Amino acid sequence: MSADPAPRSTTFLFSGEGWPYLLVPLIPVAVVLEFTHAGATWVFLASALGVIPTAALMGRATEELAARSGPGIGGFLNVTFGNAPELIIALFALGAGLHEVVKASLVGSILGNILLVMGASMLAGGARRDRQNFEPRAASAQALLLLLATVALIMPAIFELVQGPGLPSPRDQAVAYPADVLSLSVGVAIILLLSYAAGLLFSLKTHAHLFNPAHDEDDHGGEPWTVKRSVTMLAIAGVAVGIMSEILVGSITEASESIGLSPFFVGVIVVAIVGNAAEHWVSVYFAVRNKIDLSINIAVGSAAQIALFVAPVLVLSSFLIGPFPMALVFNGLEIGAIFLAVLIAQEITQRGDTTWFEGLQLLAVYAVLALTFFFV
Repeated sequence: MSADPAPRSTTFLFSGEGWPYLLVPLIPVAVVLEFTHAGATWVFLASALGVIPTAALMGRATEELAARSGPGIGGFLNVTFGNAPELIIALFALGAGLHEVVKASLVGSILGNILLVMGASMLAGGARRDRQNFEPRAASAQALLLLLATVALIMPAIFELVQGPGLPSPRDQAVAYPADVLSLSVGVAIILLLSYAAGLLFSLKTHAHLFNPAHDEDDHGGEPWTVKRSVTMLAIAGVAVGIMSEILVGSITEASESIGLSPFFVGVIVVAIVGNAAEHWVSVYFAVRNKIDLSINIAVGSAAQIALFVAPVLVLSSFLIGPFPMALVFNGLEIGAIFLAVLIAQEITQRGDTTWFEGLQLLAVYAVLALTFFFV
């Protein structure tokens, strides 16, 4: 019987849920590379991959706490910590004055959730099925919230386009905007946060039944974690994410030049995928198990949280962190891409069923956008 734990651990590490922890050794590797002043490309790659297991651990700890806190507090914990790794990365980027990288990562996360994650989930889940069905009311409510948030997010850019000198270039590092644009950005940020609070009330209290389908149970194997262990793991993950984020952000500019990629591409594609890699894989994992409800809610809900919570928090934080405040003024490529993606989300979430071909189409759109960003 003493031989049981090892095989169980090995099975978990190579499972759909445990694979991110195979990347744990890259955390000390990234630290060593940073302190020995190794090449920026190697530092960037090691720290980027090192973020993935820390994000996975944070997600698992949050889910374990949520399972013991009741649906209300549990849901609040899930939505609050759902994008914590990316928020932490963005805060360090703010401190480094990489405003355009921060905004690119915000747009990249929304695109990644709607096109990459939802597309991969539909493709994987529908590969051996004629179609998968989901509750359209919950998904449509999230998609509508995302559309309204997107309208609010791009209004400062439209204001700057009409009243100011124009939109920033994808190759800019940071642009200082006049007081009126900053005031507009702060106003939009406050309104988005109020909408986010209303969305929590809607999804966790008044219409909670729409967001908790009866057939979606917890899929974690093994013994449940105690509250003490969950809090401890959450704290460890938070510290590890912070360390990896600081190293990652510090190497972005030099590494992007060495690799031959623009900081814009790194922010909108690489950083966005890395910050949400563990959560993305969970969405695909649920879809394969025919729980497309959860997959779509994870994808659309996470995108909505980026627009309603993470973006406004970063705008307000920029008045305390970094060389000067960050305005919510996106470049033309970001505005076009995010609007197209959100319109696609609106169309898909109203139907109530998916097929593998729809997933392939979403991935194709993401590939076209990534290719376009590559040539910037």
